[in-house]
Amino acid sequence: MGHLDHAAFGWLTPVLSYVMACIGAALGLRCTVRALGATGRSRRNWLLTAASAIGTGIWTMHFVAMLGFGVTGTEIRYDVPLTILSLLVAMLVVFIGVFAVGYSRDRGRALFLGGLTTGLGVASMHYLGMAALRLHGAVRYDPMLVGLSILIAVVAATAALWAGLNIKSPIAVTVASLVMGAAVSSMHYTAMFAVSVHVTPSGEALPGATAMQFIFPLAVGLGSFLFLTSAFVALSPTAGEREASASAQRPVESVAR
Repeated sequence: MGHLDHAAFGWLTPVLSYVMACIGAALGLRCTVRALGATGRSRRNWLLTAASAIGTGIWTMHFVAMLGFGVTGTEIRYDVPLTILSLLVAMLVVFIGVFAVGYSRDRGRALFLGGLTTGLGVASMHYLGMAALRLHGAVRYDPMLVGLSILIAVVAATAALWAGLNIKSPIAVTVASLVMGAAVSSMHYTAMFAVSVHVTPSGEALPGATAMQFIFPLAVGLGSFLFLTSAFVALSPTAGEREASASAQRPVESVAR
């Protein structure tokens, strides 16, 4: 049985992965707030940005945390197509959940179905990412902890969608994003504690790419996307700010006439 190390770089990867999850959640919530105050193409675009942010944040959180994952007695590599597929799954299921809530008239039902779909999708993303692992040995899972991780994913996804509908103020969004980041991180590490590896020593070269060759550059790229999009959203006026600006201009136009 190989010894599993979930924090090979100390607290760096757990803390950094939590920060990425929080940034993705905060950005997604802010975009959802903007979407609910918009109509037509603008609403669609804000929802697309929200889903991209949340999905990217969740995926980046997972693989930043995986940078600190190691197993004694074997190297670890990643199957590139499966890893990319896990990213696409994360974004697709979040799209479904966010759009269901953003456009449905029965928001209670949309919240339930969207949270369930998104939560199961997030869990699928995680286990697809784990299926992309290539090592000398066999990976096994504790069914109870797997079930618990899926439950946490569904609850976290439902809470995220509920927050997008009900939380408006920047302070409340910040608090909600911290809680959501903790929930996503809890899901990840619960799922990781379900893992055990039976190492089979071998001198054969493993297929795939190392974390530093593939995961690290991709995570940095997606993290940069989150930061740049956060800056764009922070500088974009809200619907309330646009209305206030328009109201302030009306008296000026009246006096000019």
